[in-house]
Amino acid sequence: MKKVFALVLTFAMVLAMFAGCGSSGSADKNTIKIGMTGPLTGGASAYGIAVRGGMQIAVDEINAKGGLQIEFRAEDDEADGADKAVSAYNSLKDWGMQILAGPVTTGSSLAIGAEAVNDKIFMLTPSASAEDVAMLGSNVFQMCFTDPNQGASAADLMAAKWPGATIGVIYDSSDAYSAGVRDGFLDKAADLGLNIAVSDASFTSDNKADLSTQVTQCKDAGCDVVFLPFYYTEASQVLTYANTIGYKPTFFGCDGMDGILTVEGFDTSLAEGLVLMTPFDANATDAATASFVETFKKNNDGLVPNQFAADGYDVIYAIYNACVAAGIDGTTSAADACAKLQAEFAKMSVDGLTGKGMTWDANGMISKAPAAVVIENGIYVPMG
Repeated sequence: MKKVFALVLTFAMVLAMFAGCGSSGSADKNTIKIGMTGPLTGGASAYGIAVRGGMQIAVDEINAKGGLQIEFRAEDDEADGADKAVSAYNSLKDWGMQILAGPVTTGSSLAIGAEAVNDKIFMLTPSASAEDVAMLGSNVFQMCFTDPNQGASAADLMAAKWPGATIGVIYDSSDAYSAGVRDGFLDKAADLGLNIAVSDASFTSDNKADLSTQVTQCKDAGCDVVFLPFYYTEASQVLTYANTIGYKPTFFGCDGMDGILTVEGFDTSLAEGLVLMTPFDANATDAATASFVETFKKNNDGLVPNQFAADGYDVIYAIYNACVAAGIDGTTSAADACAKLQAEFAKMSVDGLTGKGMTWDANGMISKAPAAVVIENGIYVPMG
């Protein structure tokens, strides 16, 4: 009986071994697996949902063309701590992810990026803009500007538009994005000789419910222009309080401000005249933008896409085009795909919704022209 049991067990093990071999070799040659992590629930979900929606449009367009196909999967990292981010990343690895189109936020990118470097998985984040993200490793790339570069570009635009203005800065000292943009701005402002009257009106994630003190500080200093390098939820508080005290400077935000017209309960008329930096204008009339906006609105109950959605769209197309050029398919290992994509991104140029002739340096940081818009009559218009 023991011999029979041993034979049965051995046979079962052999079958399992062959089954395992079949599974590992069963990848569809014509289909690559691209994963994404981002906040799909929680306070930052607007960003993750926008990115996922933009990526899905690109995936659908590419798959409709035939040829190399994309299997796309998004995992919720909640933008809330390294543990959840790494768990989402590991779920994608277990699924068989070859390429990572994400994460969406800086905190998650710093946690997951370290894993992707060790695992030799190519990573292209649409919107994690901290300089430290790109510096994690040679396989980590960004579709968005780094924080210091965005801050420097804001200073250049202010110098050109309001050379004699008195400027104030309000920022979130607890947030890497906000602090990084602010630091880059102040460094460039010093080079340009801008008049910075308030540079330290800060708040943190623990005390951002009331920003009246920071707004009053800028008002009392006579600031004509107030730089707000943080996200639109807090910006809506600033604009609301400024209105209650009759303070009407020019407010200037960065890409995190994109979405302020969608804040629930916010009087959007208070955003009139707001300037913000964004590489994407949903009101542009070129065919590519018009088609993208129409499809996004159709897929998302009429919601107008922001630059996070457009960055997501550009990420998928950049990865796809590089895969085609490098001969990457569903049977290419993640490590081999990583090496080939690094080589392609080092030499290719991309035209997308968020820029023309976009290129990447040796650190994975992007080069594209900065742009700013002004909110007029409830829509974005190019800053003249």
